[in-house]
Amino acid sequence: MKNVKRVFSMPYIQSLQRKIAGNPKQNCIFAHSNINIHTMKLLEGKTALVTGATRGIGRAIAVKFAQAGANVAFTYRQINSNAEELIKEIEALGVKCKGYAADAADFAATDAVVKEVVADFGRIDVLVNNAGITKDGLILRMTEEQWDAVITTNLKSAFNFTRAVVPFMAKQRGGSIINMSSVVGENGNAGQCNYSASKAGLIGLAKSIAKEMGPRGIRANCIAPGFIVTDMTSAIPEEMRAEWAKTIPLRRAGNPDDVANVALFLASDLSAYVSGQVINCCGAMSC
Repeated sequence: MKNVKRVFSMPYIQSLQRKIAGNPKQNCIFAHSNINIHTMKLLEGKTALVTGATRGIGRAIAVKFAQAGANVAFTYRQINSNAEELIKEIEALGVKCKGYAADAADFAATDAVVKEVVADFGRIDVLVNNAGITKDGLILRMTEEQWDAVITTNLKSAFNFTRAVVPFMAKQRGGSIINMSSVVGENGNAGQCNYSASKAGLIGLAKSIAKEMGPRGIRANCIAPGFIVTDMTSAIPEEMRAEWAKTIPLRRAGNPDDVANVALFLASDLSAYVSGQVINCCGAMSC
């Protein structure tokens, strides 16, 4: 069979798989075709809301979702050129995109943003709670301001958006909520008690939502990235980053696309029976 160059729908691909399942000569067709995870349009017809999406992991997820056919709404704290560039990049993929300036830690503001997103897009199928900051310090020196800022931005913001989105997903009888946790949320890390606590809280939040809202068809999961090269980690000296990479079994740091691929799986129907779970994306750094 000649290389496949057309964009096929998922039902067509599934029917084709059934037809060739019993033919050994054709079982390798998909390995040699141009069909890939994007041309399948795993999120076609869905709307995703991604918080903190103007850079790093959040941006990679927003673009990945758009490549898979989703319309994308995203939030950012202040108007900036990164937001405008992201909108242009996503719209160029042929889907709808809009950014919303909002403080994710403000309960009333997040509720208003979610209602605005639903008014603009008609629905929300996927929520990615990605907004986050770090304010590292040893416990003996950590200030109340450092603690409160991280817990509020990383954990309270996830509660705010989840609380606002769940009623709409419940009416739709379905939805996927993805919390961006971290391996330090599972294992802790010296000098990051505030960050570790916030990321551990995201795991508890997702597991609880999975149990509460499962009967309404809503799934909730976490991604726990390891050492990912982003603006947040670029401040670390290159020599130190290189040493850290040596301790990772895959012998490299991760990149935002690595995490975005996991998010795409959790957002799509490929993970229809996956809920209440934590998926580590760390190159076996934490196992």
